[in-house]
Amino acid sequence: MSLGNEPSEILEQLLFYKGRKFNYEVIKLRLPNGVEGNWECIRHPGGALAVPVTREGKLVLVRQYRFTVQGRLLEFPAGTVESYEDPAETIKREIEEETGYRAGSWKSLGKFSLAPGYSDEYIYAFLAQDLEKLEIPPQQDEDEDIEVVLMSPEELEAAILAGEPIDAKSIASFMMARPYLKSIID
Repeated sequence: MSLGNEPSEILEQLLFYKGRKFNYEVIKLRLPNGVEGNWECIRHPGGALAVPVTREGKLVLVRQYRFTVQGRLLEFPAGTVESYEDPAETIKREIEEETGYRAGSWKSLGKFSLAPGYSDEYIYAFLAQDLEKLEIPPQQDEDEDIEVVLMSPEELEAAILAGEPIDAKSIASFMMARPYLKSIID
């Protein structure tokens, strides 16, 4: 089944708010099936995420405080795609800033919609290999509270199945990377 592009007809923009990381709008639409109504949407420039794997087969994750859930989540390093960046540039910068590692080789795993019920954000996922630990510590943003965590793929899978607090983009990207991880680690 093909999921082609079927744009809605915008009838009226009712509200628009420009935020620091994303925009919010309420729009009156006519859907492709003819139904009209008001919909809310978060407009997001997209995010880039790395599934970094060391030569020893360990995954590099971060445990990050997220104010929205009032707690720490286990995540792969990721960041918002800036208007002047390609997603591959974004993640190369973010992995160094958040983890203190640099990857020697990259593979695109694809992209996926994060929450299409209310946001147009896409995540661009990459496999990062041939990691080298940088001599300088991670240069995290002022608002980031991050701890670097190394786990085997089996440990991460067990944490996911146990219901530990792990964000959805990391779980989805881990699933996309699994076929490659098996060949790297075996």
